[in-house]
Amino acid sequence: MIDIKFLRENPEIVKQNIRNKFQDKKLPLVDEVIELDKKNRAYIQEVENLRAQKNKISKEIGKLMGQGKKEEAEAVKAQIAQDNARIDELTAMQKEAGEEIRKRMMVIPNIIDPSVPIGKDDSENVEIERFGEPVVPDFEIPYHTEIMEKLHGIDMDAAGRVAGNGFYYLLGDIARLHSAVTSYARDFMIDRGFTYCIPPFMIRSAVVNGVMSFDEMDSMMYKIEGEDLYLIGTSEHSMIGRFIDQLIPEEKLPMALTSYSPCFRKEKGAHGIEERGVYRIHQFEKQEMIVVCKPEESPKWFDILWKNTVDFFRTLDIPVRTLECCSGDLADLKVKSLDVEAWSPRQKKYFEVGSCSNLGDAQARRLKIRVNGENGQKYLAHTLNNTCVAPPRMLIAFLENNLNEDGSVNIPAALQPYMGGKTKIEP
Repeated sequence: MIDIKFLRENPEIVKQNIRNKFQDKKLPLVDEVIELDKKNRAYIQEVENLRAQKNKISKEIGKLMGQGKKEEAEAVKAQIAQDNARIDELTAMQKEAGEEIRKRMMVIPNIIDPSVPIGKDDSENVEIERFGEPVVPDFEIPYHTEIMEKLHGIDMDAAGRVAGNGFYYLLGDIARLHSAVTSYARDFMIDRGFTYCIPPFMIRSAVVNGVMSFDEMDSMMYKIEGEDLYLIGTSEHSMIGRFIDQLIPEEKLPMALTSYSPCFRKEKGAHGIEERGVYRIHQFEKQEMIVVCKPEESPKWFDILWKNTVDFFRTLDIPVRTLECCSGDLADLKVKSLDVEAWSPRQKKYFEVGSCSNLGDAQARRLKIRVNGENGQKYLAHTLNNTCVAPPRMLIAFLENNLNEDGSVNIPAALQPYMGGKTKIEP
């Protein structure tokens, strides 16, 4: 959510930003907010004037009564009662206008960074850099679930009977590999100076509304029936929610946190054949990075975060590339975003395994996360997040890039301590 003062003073910039995100249907919202804001400020001004007038004439009542001017004193009382009624009326109108303003402001997209390429959707994202040499082996690489099945590592049929489509059982060495990756990711991030955290896996609606757009919420979140609780789609939601309504001492910034959590997503819509198996599922686990910092420090932290993911995947012998997300591919709260994609030797192309985002002060404004700066000056923090690793999707890249012709899978040196010293998973 952007600053209403900025919208008031720069309506054309806000409108052009909407056009750059190819959301022209939202253009009327800008003028609607400006008109509502004018009314709201007029209500506020009238209330202030009435209260000032009331305070002034209230002092006259005792004086008039002391002078025996009872009728005049009663007239003043009547005027005060009339003013109170008008103040109550205006306050109700002000509240209604404020709610209408907020409703519109919540769906007006955040101002994107000038460096973001303009494009309609993810097909127009821009490749930035590649890390590691993509290799296609001489032998055929099976689909990832076939690799897992040959290693007796997955049972999706049983999961379907138990929970339906979009779930899985991981077994044996594949299940151990899954746990090894998350444990290694935890230690990797701790070694990089991040504080480890395990957050609540459910959050209230006030937090949901603060961390994401309505469209995202509808397509992602599972609601707990009869409760004001949602299952988290990513631990970022719970981690940022930790600071709701907080005034953070400036000396505590930056706060660099890494969190583990299960994640739950509806994953609405039809998906291609390459997204079956464990690629797009309703339940998975994730090691996340979250940063709360000063506004001027967020570009620096953005680069630190995505480089952490690249470095993590390279320690596991997985080639990756980075993509700058274009304007049309940015969620409404994001200022700038970069995807990390891993190489798939089977598909001979890259696919997304992580996303790094700078949200500026959008989440902080919604959640009222403020910083107490020098001389008591208060300002909104900036928030950022990035995926370190999200198995089992990451396992697809791992298995394909470390598969041998005999069906065995190499375990990179960095992961061997978490696999009991194993160097290979054998069929």
